Amino acid sequence: QLQLVESGGGLVQPGGSLRLSCTDAGPAFPYYAIGWFRQAPGKEREGVSCINSRGDDTNYADSVKGRFTISRDSAKNTVYLQMNNLKSEDSGVYYCAPCLLTSGPVSPYYGIDSRSKGTLVTVSS
Repeated sequence: QLQLVESGGGLVQPGGSLRLSCTDAGPAFPYYAIGWFRQAPGKEREGVSCINSRGDDTNYADSVKGRFTISRDSAKNTVYLQMNNLKSEDSGVYYCAPCLLTSGPVSPYYGIDSRSKGTLVTVSS
């Protein structure tokens, strides 16, 4: 089981930046592709980005390509999401979870139970 903890959310003006972190202290984390998902009020959860277990392959939703960068630090058991040039439509609760790394949309991987509470990102002037 993965017990994921997100941090780094907050209030930022349009055009600003935030870096989100996702950590897990357990032994399974390094072996899974980990992704970021977000959910705005009244909308379905959508996949934002995914990174493989080695940290050398990534995928992004079209809406964030060129603005967001996902990375992972194996020594710290942490996955990051650097978000630049934020827009109001980026607002929502961001969750990290295991993901499937494909050429298609960022999708969750259900092969392992994972829990997380999310971190709120608000982009507003």
